[in-house]
Amino acid sequence: MADCVICKIIKGEVPAKKIYEDDDILAFLDVNGAAEGHTFVVPKHHYPIFEQVPDPLVGRLFSVSNKISTALFETLNVQGTNLFVTNGVSAGQSVAHFVINIIPRKEGDGINLQWQTRQLSEEEMSTVELKLKDGAAHVGVTESEDVIEKPIEKRKVVSGREEDYLWRSVNKKIG
Repeated sequence: MADCVICKIIKGEVPAKKIYEDDDILAFLDVNGAAEGHTFVVPKHHYPIFEQVPDPLVGRLFSVSNKISTALFETLNVQGTNLFVTNGVSAGQSVAHFVINIIPRKEGDGINLQWQTRQLSEEEMSTVELKLKDGAAHVGVTESEDVIEKPIEKRKVVSGREEDYLWRSVNKKIG
């Protein structure tokens, strides 16, 4: 999309501190991050919301996010990470491009991701349960059980270094 700032970063039109890149995925530092090392993991193709991202790519995006989270633990000596997606304007999404946020955490860092809990009545819980069961009836049903075969290859590192903890995905199920 022409006016998407993330697409402009992917195309190299807007500078970014890239930390991982392959044919389909880019990870870069958030310039206004919540903490040192706050990373965005994005598909290179423009998908405004989570539901539009193809399932095989979802798996790869979260696999890369997992590896980057591991790298944050090992290189920045963090004590935890938050991985989250803001999906839609009402959920706080400010750019219409699917993003996985990885926020490095340390005890006492002042980052507040807490919310007020809401206790539902048994009737409300039952109503929601029935609606969701009906809406999720297709979950797990696939049109094809084909396997995408991809050769193992190390990922491209922007700095030119090869590091063993980030690999391209292999044999992802379509689902």
